[in-house]
Amino acid sequence: MRFTSEEMAQTKRFDELYAKSQSDVMLSIERRVCGCDYGGTSWTTRSEADGLITLLGLNSRTHLLDLGAGSGWPALYMAKTSGCRVTLVDLPPNGLRIAEQRAAKDGISAMVTTRIADAASLSFPDNSFDAISHSDLLCCLMHKHSVLAACRRIVRPNGRMAFTVISVAPGLSAKQHRRAVENGPEFIESDDDYTSMLEQTGWKIVAYQDLSASYAASCSRQLEADEAHSDDLANLIGSNEYLERVAGWRAKLAAIDDGLIRRELFLVAP
Repeated sequence: MRFTSEEMAQTKRFDELYAKSQSDVMLSIERRVCGCDYGGTSWTTRSEADGLITLLGLNSRTHLLDLGAGSGWPALYMAKTSGCRVTLVDLPPNGLRIAEQRAAKDGISAMVTTRIADAASLSFPDNSFDAISHSDLLCCLMHKHSVLAACRRIVRPNGRMAFTVISVAPGLSAKQHRRAVENGPEFIESDDDYTSMLEQTGWKIVAYQDLSASYAASCSRQLEADEAHSDDLANLIGSNEYLERVAGWRAKLAAIDDGLIRRELFLVAP
């Protein structure tokens, strides 16, 4: 699948972000926001990761595929905790390189495979995985239907997929919709809602959670953590980018609090 200039620019930004994510200040912020220190870019907290292990039934006999895996959060934690095998897929090479290093540090390299690949055109054989996860990935991709269809093909008949996603709330005015899009991930918009997309790609919803309240709490912690580490963060990314970053968190938090953006968890089965 050919990538647009916007998609290629996004991959480059994530690659640069993962390179900075291992700095002391970034890891300190991550511990405060999500309770982990992998250099992750999703909003998944440690308690959410523990919940995913249970929802997916992960254990030493299961093989998990994690899409948009980045530097390994939460998939490496899930593998270490449950004993499952895990295959990490993403496009930015820096993230997967960091994930491999973390797997070695945690003594789980034998359980971990990494692959640079596009989530919308996966080349794994049919029925390859017992479980699939992705954290706040679909809202960062254009080809959402293709990703869901690819996952449906490669999951085993008795397998499950769990994912979180950030979306525009329904029923907004045009002005509210624009504000939601401005404060969400780059490709948050979609023609269909996720319930419809899942039905169209052969999935049935087993469980659903609205995580918007915890999303707002995480965003609030993010703002507080950034401000508490203002000097170190400004030295790392530059003063102007720091100010833009903090202003962005404030605007995002306001949009969440106003009900314009929501974060959801879906557990689905074939």
